[in-house]
Amino acid sequence: MKELRTQVGIVGAGPAGLLLGHLLALHGIESVVLERRSRDYVERRVRAGVIEYGIANLIDESGAGTRLRREGLVHHGVELRFERTSHRIALSELAEGRAITVYGQQEVVKDLVALRLESGAALHFDCEVTSLEGLTGERAVVRAHGPDGPVEVTCDYVAGCDGSFGVSHAAMPEGLVRRHERTYPFSWLGILAEAAPGTQELIYCRHERGFALYSMRSPTLSRLYLGVAPDESLDQWSDQRIWEELNARLSTDEMPEISQGPILERGLTAMRSVVIEPMRYGRLLLAGDAAHIVPPTGAKGMNLALADVRVLARALDAALRRHDDRPLAAYSATCLERVWRGEEFSNYMTQMLHPRFDDEFENGVQLARLRQAATSREASTVLSRNYVDLNSL
Repeated sequence: MKELRTQVGIVGAGPAGLLLGHLLALHGIESVVLERRSRDYVERRVRAGVIEYGIANLIDESGAGTRLRREGLVHHGVELRFERTSHRIALSELAEGRAITVYGQQEVVKDLVALRLESGAALHFDCEVTSLEGLTGERAVVRAHGPDGPVEVTCDYVAGCDGSFGVSHAAMPEGLVRRHERTYPFSWLGILAEAAPGTQELIYCRHERGFALYSMRSPTLSRLYLGVAPDESLDQWSDQRIWEELNARLSTDEMPEISQGPILERGLTAMRSVVIEPMRYGRLLLAGDAAHIVPPTGAKGMNLALADVRVLARALDAALRRHDDRPLAAYSATCLERVWRGEEFSNYMTQMLHPRFDDEFENGVQLARLRQAATSREASTVLSRNYVDLNSL
Protein backbone atom coordinates (compact mmCIF):
# COMPACT_ATOMS: atom_id res chain seq x y z
CA MET A 1 0.00 0.00 0.00
CA LYS A 2 1.19 3.50 -0.86
CA GLU A 3 0.70 5.71 2.20
CA LEU A 4 0.64 9.50 1.79
CA ARG A 5 0.27 12.34 4.28
CA THR A 6 -0.91 15.76 3.19
CA GLN A 7 -2.94 18.70 4.41
CA VAL A 8 -5.82 18.48 1.91
CA GLY A 9 -6.93 15.43 -0.02
CA ILE A 10 -8.75 16.46 -3.19
CA VAL A 11 -11.06 13.93 -4.83
CA GLY A 12 -11.53 14.72 -8.51
CA ALA A 13 -9.32 16.40 -11.13
CA GLY A 14 -11.94 18.46 -12.89
CA PRO A 15 -11.73 22.26 -12.97
CA ALA A 16 -12.82 22.60 -9.33
CA GLY A 17 -10.36 20.09 -7.85
CA LEU A 18 -7.44 21.28 -9.95
CA LEU A 19 -8.04 24.98 -9.32
CA LEU A 20 -8.41 24.32 -5.59
CA GLY A 21 -5.08 22.50 -5.53
CA HIS A 22 -3.48 25.37 -7.46
CA LEU A 23 -4.90 28.05 -5.14
CA LEU A 24 -3.83 26.11 -2.05
CA ALA A 25 -0.30 25.80 -3.43
CA LEU A 26 -0.16 29.58 -3.81
CA HIS A 27 -0.84 29.73 -0.05
CA GLY A 28 1.87 27.16 0.67
CA ILE A 29 -0.65 24.41 1.51
CA GLU A 30 0.07 20.85 0.35
CA SER A 31 -2.55 18.72 -1.36
CA VAL A 32 -2.93 15.40 -3.14
CA VAL A 33 -5.34 15.16 -6.09
CA LEU A 34 -6.88 11.78 -6.91
CA GLU A 35 -8.76 11.22 -10.16
CA ARG A 36 -10.38 7.95 -11.20
CA ARG A 37 -10.16 8.71 -14.92
CA SER A 38 -7.06 8.91 -17.12
CA ARG A 39 -5.31 12.17 -17.92
CA ASP A 40 -6.29 11.79 -21.55
CA TYR A 41 -9.97 11.41 -20.60
CA VAL A 42 -10.19 14.48 -18.36
CA GLU A 43 -8.29 16.63 -20.85
CA ARG A 44 -10.61 15.64 -23.70
CA ARG A 45 -13.93 15.70 -21.81
CA VAL A 46 -15.97 18.46 -23.47
CA ARG A 47 -18.36 20.20 -21.09
CA ALA A 48 -18.96 23.87 -20.28
CA GLY A 49 -17.45 26.69 -22.26
CA VAL A 50 -18.82 30.03 -21.02
CA ILE A 51 -16.67 31.65 -18.32
CA GLU A 52 -17.96 34.61 -16.36
CA TYR A 53 -16.03 37.87 -16.14
CA GLY A 54 -15.06 37.43 -12.49
CA ILE A 55 -14.19 33.75 -12.85
CA ALA A 56 -11.96 34.49 -15.86
CA ASN A 57 -10.20 37.09 -13.68
CA LEU A 58 -9.82 34.50 -10.88
CA ILE A 59 -8.14 32.04 -13.27
CA ASP A 60 -5.94 34.78 -14.72
CA GLU A 61 -4.88 36.22 -11.36
CA SER A 62 -3.96 32.73 -10.13
CA GLY A 63 -1.41 32.42 -12.94
CA ALA A 64 -3.43 29.84 -14.88
CA GLY A 65 -4.95 32.16 -17.46
CA THR A 66 -2.20 32.72 -20.04
CA ARG A 67 -3.77 30.59 -22.75
CA LEU A 68 -7.31 31.58 -21.75
CA ARG A 69 -6.49 35.24 -22.40
CA ARG A 70 -4.70 34.41 -25.64
CA GLU A 71 -7.16 31.94 -27.14
CA GLY A 72 -10.47 32.57 -25.37
CA LEU A 73 -13.24 34.23 -27.36
CA VAL A 74 -14.51 37.35 -25.59
CA HIS A 75 -18.22 37.99 -26.19
CA HIS A 76 -19.93 41.28 -25.43
CA GLY A 77 -23.45 40.08 -26.21
CA VAL A 78 -25.73 37.10 -26.75
CA GLU A 79 -28.68 36.59 -29.01
CA LEU A 80 -32.19 35.51 -28.07
CA ARG A 81 -33.97 34.04 -31.07
CA PHE A 82 -37.70 33.35 -31.03
CA GLU A 83 -40.55 33.59 -33.53
CA ARG A 84 -37.84 33.47 -36.26
CA THR A 85 -36.52 36.85 -35.13
CA SER A 86 -33.16 37.68 -33.55
CA HIS A 87 -32.79 39.99 -30.55
CA ARG A 88 -29.31 40.94 -29.37
CA ILE A 89 -28.75 41.41 -25.64
CA ALA A 90 -25.84 43.85 -25.25
CA LEU A 91 -24.21 42.20 -22.23
CA SER A 92 -21.26 44.54 -21.78
CA GLU A 93 -23.33 47.68 -22.27
CA LEU A 94 -25.81 46.52 -19.65
CA ALA A 95 -23.27 44.95 -17.25
CA GLU A 96 -20.89 47.85 -16.76
CA GLY A 97 -18.43 46.85 -19.45
CA ARG A 98 -18.00 43.24 -18.32
CA ALA A 99 -18.00 40.36 -20.82
CA ILE A 100 -17.96 36.56 -20.96
CA THR A 101 -15.13 34.44 -22.34
CA VAL A 102 -15.81 31.29 -24.36
CA TYR A 103 -13.06 28.80 -23.50
CA GLY A 104 -13.74 25.10 -23.12
CA GLN A 105 -13.71 23.37 -19.75
CA GLN A 106 -11.26 20.82 -21.12
CA GLU A 107 -8.87 23.67 -21.95
CA VAL A 108 -9.06 24.96 -18.37
CA VAL A 109 -8.27 21.42 -17.21
CA LYS A 110 -5.28 21.13 -19.56
CA ASP A 111 -3.85 24.40 -18.27
CA LEU A 112 -4.25 23.42 -14.62
CA VAL A 113 -2.87 19.91 -15.14
CA ALA A 114 0.22 21.34 -16.83
CA LEU A 115 0.80 23.79 -13.96
CA ARG A 116 0.42 21.09 -11.33
CA LEU A 117 2.74 18.63 -13.04
CA GLU A 118 5.29 21.37 -13.64
CA SER A 119 5.25 22.22 -9.92
CA GLY A 120 5.74 18.58 -8.92
CA ALA A 121 2.58 18.54 -6.76
CA ALA A 122 0.88 15.18 -6.32
CA LEU A 123 -1.64 14.32 -9.04
CA HIS A 124 -2.76 10.71 -9.45
CA PHE A 125 -4.80 9.65 -12.47
CA ASP A 126 -6.48 6.24 -12.86
CA CYS A 127 -6.84 6.26 -9.08
CA GLU A 128 -10.37 5.48 -7.91
CA VAL A 129 -11.32 6.57 -4.41
CA THR A 130 -13.20 3.76 -2.69
CA SER A 131 -13.97 5.25 0.72
CA LEU A 132 -13.61 8.31 2.96
CA GLU A 133 -13.02 7.59 6.63
CA GLY A 134 -12.48 9.53 9.85
CA LEU A 135 -14.49 12.49 8.63
CA THR A 136 -15.53 13.44 12.17
CA GLY A 137 -12.23 12.54 13.83
CA GLU A 138 -8.85 14.20 14.17
CA ARG A 139 -7.69 13.14 10.71
CA ALA A 140 -9.48 12.02 7.57
CA VAL A 141 -8.36 9.05 5.49
CA VAL A 142 -8.96 8.72 1.75
CA ARG A 143 -8.68 5.16 0.51
CA ALA A 144 -8.19 4.57 -3.19
CA HIS A 145 -6.93 2.03 -5.69
CA GLY A 146 -4.44 3.14 -8.33
CA PRO A 147 -2.51 1.49 -11.15
CA ASP A 148 0.06 0.11 -8.69
CA GLY A 149 -2.35 -0.99 -6.00
CA PRO A 150 -3.98 0.48 -2.89
CA VAL A 151 -3.39 4.11 -1.89
CA GLU A 152 -4.09 5.63 1.52
CA VAL A 153 -4.05 9.41 1.99
CA THR A 154 -4.19 10.80 5.53
CA CYS A 155 -5.13 14.47 5.58
CA ASP A 156 -6.54 17.30 7.65
CA TYR A 157 -9.43 17.93 5.26
CA VAL A 158 -11.02 16.29 2.22
CA ALA A 159 -12.35 18.38 -0.67
CA GLY A 160 -15.01 16.48 -2.59
CA CYS A 161 -14.79 17.70 -6.19
CA ASP A 162 -15.81 14.46 -7.91
CA GLY A 163 -19.30 15.27 -9.17
CA SER A 164 -22.81 14.24 -8.30
CA PHE A 165 -22.16 10.49 -8.66
CA GLY A 166 -18.84 10.43 -6.80
CA VAL A 167 -17.83 8.94 -3.49
CA SER A 168 -17.76 12.35 -1.77
CA HIS A 169 -21.39 13.03 -2.52
CA ALA A 170 -22.30 9.54 -1.28
CA ALA A 171 -20.36 10.07 1.98
CA MET A 172 -22.79 12.78 3.13
CA PRO A 173 -25.07 11.10 5.75
CA GLU A 174 -28.66 11.06 4.58
CA GLY A 175 -30.05 11.99 7.98
CA LEU A 176 -27.84 15.06 8.31
CA VAL A 177 -28.19 16.64 4.86
CA ARG A 178 -31.08 17.87 2.78
CA ARG A 179 -31.24 17.16 -0.93
CA HIS A 180 -33.33 19.50 -3.09
CA GLU A 181 -33.92 18.24 -6.62
CA ARG A 182 -35.87 19.02 -9.77
CA THR A 183 -35.90 16.99 -12.99
CA TYR A 184 -36.94 18.75 -16.18
CA PRO A 185 -38.99 17.00 -18.91
CA PHE A 186 -36.31 17.39 -21.59
CA SER A 187 -32.64 16.64 -22.28
CA TRP A 188 -29.96 18.24 -24.44
CA LEU A 189 -28.35 16.55 -27.42
CA GLY A 190 -24.98 18.23 -27.81
CA ILE A 191 -22.50 17.99 -30.66
CA LEU A 192 -19.00 19.28 -31.31
CA ALA A 193 -18.56 19.88 -35.03
CA GLU A 194 -15.60 20.76 -37.20
CA ALA A 195 -17.35 23.79 -38.65
CA ALA A 196 -16.44 27.45 -38.55
CA PRO A 197 -19.03 29.29 -36.43
CA GLY A 198 -21.44 31.30 -38.54
CA THR A 199 -22.03 33.78 -35.73
CA GLN A 200 -19.84 35.92 -33.50
CA GLU A 201 -21.99 35.43 -30.38
CA LEU A 202 -24.00 32.65 -28.74
CA ILE A 203 -27.58 32.14 -29.91
CA TYR A 204 -30.26 30.90 -27.50
CA CYS A 205 -33.26 29.84 -29.55
CA ARG A 206 -36.82 28.98 -28.54
CA HIS A 207 -38.60 27.35 -31.48
CA GLU A 208 -41.97 25.64 -31.53
CA ARG A 209 -40.11 22.39 -32.36
CA GLY A 210 -37.84 22.77 -29.32
CA PHE A 211 -34.83 24.55 -27.87
CA ALA A 212 -31.54 25.09 -29.73
CA LEU A 213 -28.23 26.67 -28.77
CA TYR A 214 -25.50 27.76 -31.18
CA SER A 215 -22.12 28.26 -29.53
CA MET A 216 -18.48 27.79 -30.41
CA ARG A 217 -15.19 26.58 -28.95
CA SER A 218 -12.72 28.07 -31.45
CA PRO A 219 -12.67 29.72 -34.90
CA THR A 220 -12.94 26.23 -36.41
CA LEU A 221 -15.12 24.33 -33.90
CA SER A 222 -18.83 24.80 -33.24
CA ARG A 223 -20.72 23.50 -30.20
CA LEU A 224 -24.46 23.09 -30.77
CA TYR A 225 -27.36 21.72 -28.76
CA LEU A 226 -30.89 20.53 -29.37
CA GLY A 227 -33.60 20.12 -26.77
CA VAL A 228 -34.94 16.57 -27.05
CA ALA A 229 -37.27 14.27 -25.13
CA PRO A 230 -35.68 12.73 -22.01
CA ASP A 231 -36.24 9.16 -23.26
CA GLU A 232 -34.53 9.63 -26.63
CA SER A 233 -31.25 7.90 -27.45
CA LEU A 234 -28.31 8.86 -29.65
CA ASP A 235 -29.22 6.01 -32.01
CA GLN A 236 -32.33 7.95 -33.01
CA TRP A 237 -30.26 10.91 -34.23
CA SER A 238 -28.26 10.50 -37.43
CA ASP A 239 -25.91 13.27 -38.53
CA GLN A 240 -28.37 14.27 -41.23
CA ARG A 241 -31.28 14.48 -38.79
CA ILE A 242 -29.23 16.58 -36.32
CA TRP A 243 -28.27 19.15 -38.96
CA GLU A 244 -31.78 19.27 -40.41
CA GLU A 245 -33.27 19.91 -36.98
CA LEU A 246 -30.68 22.54 -36.07
CA ASN A 247 -31.38 24.36 -39.33
CA ALA A 248 -35.14 24.13 -38.83
CA ARG A 249 -34.94 25.69 -35.36
CA LEU A 250 -32.18 28.25 -35.87
CA SER A 251 -32.92 29.54 -39.35
CA THR A 252 -34.06 33.10 -39.98
CA ASP A 253 -34.29 35.22 -43.13
CA GLU A 254 -30.83 36.62 -42.32
CA MET A 255 -29.38 33.17 -41.47
CA PRO A 256 -31.24 30.55 -43.54
CA GLU A 257 -28.60 27.85 -42.91
CA ILE A 258 -25.90 27.27 -40.34
CA SER A 259 -22.35 26.14 -41.02
CA GLN A 260 -22.00 22.37 -41.12
CA GLY A 261 -19.10 19.95 -40.87
CA PRO A 262 -18.06 16.56 -39.51
CA ILE A 263 -19.50 15.80 -36.06
CA LEU A 264 -16.56 14.96 -33.80
CA GLU A 265 -18.44 14.24 -30.56
CA ARG A 266 -22.03 13.85 -29.44
CA GLY A 267 -23.78 13.22 -26.16
CA LEU A 268 -27.02 13.49 -24.21
CA THR A 269 -27.34 15.52 -21.01
CA ALA A 270 -30.29 15.18 -18.63
CA MET A 271 -31.65 18.48 -17.39
CA ARG A 272 -31.86 18.63 -13.63
CA SER A 273 -31.23 20.81 -10.61
CA VAL A 274 -29.77 19.54 -7.32
CA VAL A 275 -28.67 21.33 -4.15
CA ILE A 276 -27.11 19.61 -1.13
CA GLU A 277 -27.38 21.40 2.22
CA PRO A 278 -25.03 21.73 4.01
CA MET A 279 -21.94 21.42 1.81
CA ARG A 280 -19.83 20.25 4.75
CA TYR A 281 -19.73 17.17 6.95
CA GLY A 282 -16.90 17.21 9.49
CA ARG A 283 -13.62 17.24 7.57
CA LEU A 284 -15.35 16.74 4.20
CA LEU A 285 -16.18 19.82 2.14
CA LEU A 286 -18.07 19.53 -1.12
CA ALA A 287 -17.50 21.80 -4.10
CA GLY A 288 -18.97 22.04 -7.59
CA ASP A 289 -21.16 19.27 -8.96
CA ALA A 290 -20.69 17.19 -5.82
CA ALA A 291 -22.78 19.81 -4.01
CA HIS A 292 -25.04 21.26 -6.69
CA ILE A 293 -26.18 20.73 -10.27
CA VAL A 294 -27.75 23.34 -12.52
CA PRO A 295 -29.26 22.88 -15.98
CA PRO A 296 -26.73 24.19 -18.50
CA THR A 297 -29.08 26.79 -19.98
CA GLY A 298 -27.69 29.55 -17.77
CA ALA A 299 -24.02 28.59 -18.31
CA LYS A 300 -23.45 28.45 -14.56
CA GLY A 301 -22.12 24.95 -13.79
CA MET A 302 -18.36 25.47 -14.02
CA ASN A 303 -18.63 29.06 -12.82
CA LEU A 304 -20.41 28.02 -9.62
CA ALA A 305 -17.83 25.28 -9.06
CA LEU A 306 -14.83 27.60 -9.42
CA ALA A 307 -16.49 30.20 -7.22
CA ASP A 308 -16.89 27.48 -4.55
CA VAL A 309 -13.18 26.70 -4.52
CA ARG A 310 -12.31 30.39 -4.38
CA VAL A 311 -14.19 30.50 -1.06
CA LEU A 312 -12.87 27.11 0.04
CA ALA A 313 -9.22 27.94 -0.62
CA ARG A 314 -9.46 31.03 1.55
CA ALA A 315 -11.22 29.10 4.31
CA LEU A 316 -8.65 26.28 4.30
CA ASP A 317 -5.85 28.82 4.34
CA ALA A 318 -7.37 30.44 7.44
CA ALA A 319 -7.80 27.08 9.18
CA LEU A 320 -4.46 25.52 8.33
CA ARG A 321 -2.12 28.50 8.49
CA ARG A 322 -3.81 30.83 10.98
CA HIS A 323 -5.80 28.29 13.01
CA ASP A 324 -8.95 30.29 12.38
CA ASP A 325 -11.87 27.91 11.78
CA ARG A 326 -14.54 30.59 11.33
CA PRO A 327 -14.35 30.79 7.49
CA LEU A 328 -14.67 26.99 7.25
CA ALA A 329 -17.65 27.08 9.60
CA ALA A 330 -19.28 29.62 7.30
CA TYR A 331 -18.23 27.90 4.05
CA SER A 332 -21.53 26.16 3.32
CA ALA A 333 -23.76 29.14 4.10
CA THR A 334 -21.49 31.49 2.15
CA CYS A 335 -21.59 29.31 -0.96
CA LEU A 336 -25.26 28.33 -0.79
CA GLU A 337 -26.47 31.92 -0.91
CA ARG A 338 -24.72 32.26 -4.27
CA VAL A 339 -25.63 28.73 -5.41
CA TRP A 340 -29.35 29.42 -4.98
CA ARG A 341 -28.98 32.56 -7.09
CA GLY A 342 -27.36 30.40 -9.75
CA GLU A 343 -30.20 27.89 -9.50
CA GLU A 344 -32.80 30.64 -9.85
CA PHE A 345 -31.18 32.10 -12.95
CA SER A 346 -30.62 28.69 -14.57
CA ASN A 347 -34.24 27.75 -13.88
CA TYR A 348 -35.43 31.07 -15.34
CA MET A 349 -33.46 30.54 -18.56
CA THR A 350 -34.52 26.90 -18.82
CA GLN A 351 -38.21 27.54 -18.29
CA MET A 352 -38.19 30.47 -20.72
CA LEU A 353 -36.50 28.72 -23.65
CA HIS A 354 -37.92 25.17 -23.75
CA PRO A 355 -41.43 24.99 -25.25
CA ARG A 356 -43.94 22.74 -23.54
CA PHE A 357 -45.76 20.67 -26.12
CA ASP A 358 -48.60 19.86 -23.72
CA ASP A 359 -49.13 23.26 -22.08
CA GLU A 360 -50.17 26.23 -24.24
CA PHE A 361 -50.55 28.44 -21.18
CA GLU A 362 -46.91 27.89 -20.27
CA ASN A 363 -45.91 28.57 -23.88
CA GLY A 364 -47.70 31.90 -23.73
CA VAL A 365 -45.87 32.77 -20.52
CA GLN A 366 -42.52 31.82 -22.07
CA LEU A 367 -43.04 34.10 -25.04
CA ALA A 368 -44.10 36.94 -22.77
CA ARG A 369 -40.85 36.52 -20.79
CA LEU A 370 -38.78 36.48 -23.96
CA ARG A 371 -40.47 39.60 -25.33
CA GLN A 372 -39.85 41.37 -22.04
CA ALA A 373 -36.19 40.30 -21.99
CA ALA A 374 -35.77 41.52 -25.57
CA THR A 375 -37.59 44.86 -25.27
CA SER A 376 -37.32 46.02 -21.66
CA ARG A 377 -33.98 47.57 -20.70
CA GLU A 378 -34.62 46.73 -17.04
CA ALA A 379 -35.26 43.05 -17.82
CA SER A 380 -32.28 42.90 -20.20
CA THR A 381 -30.05 44.44 -17.54
CA VAL A 382 -30.99 41.83 -14.93
CA LEU A 383 -30.43 39.01 -17.45
CA SER A 384 -27.07 40.48 -18.53
CA ARG A 385 -25.66 40.95 -15.06
CA ASN A 386 -26.65 37.45 -14.00
CA TYR A 387 -25.27 35.92 -17.18
CA VAL A 388 -21.99 37.82 -17.19
CA ASP A 389 -20.98 37.90 -13.53
CA LEU A 390 -23.45 36.24 -11.16
CA ASN A 391 -20.65 34.76 -9.05
CA SER A 392 -19.21 38.18 -8.28
CA LEU A 393 -22.53 39.77 -7.33
